[in-house]
Amino acid sequence: MSNKVFPVVRAEEEEEELVDPQHALREQCSQKSDAQNMWSKYQECNDRVNSRSNTAETCEEELRDYLHVLDHCVNKDLFKRLK
Repeated sequence: MSNKVFPVVRAEEEEEELVDPQHALREQCSQKSDAQNMWSKYQECNDRVNSRSNTAETCEEELRDYLHVLDHCVNKDLFKRLK
């Protein structure tokens, strides 16, 4: 029987958990008045659509407007925070 040498792998020091900066920035931006106004419009539309039993209306435009405001706010600082 031959003695084979197996490499020993040792764990490195634990790294800090990675956090997506976009999530933190979106949370901050969602508290701003522009984003809250768009969120209110989306909620009003959503309530209106849900109150009807048969409607072709969707709230896609309102949701898109809200996400646009969030993305615009996030983009100011996102790339500064990326490693």
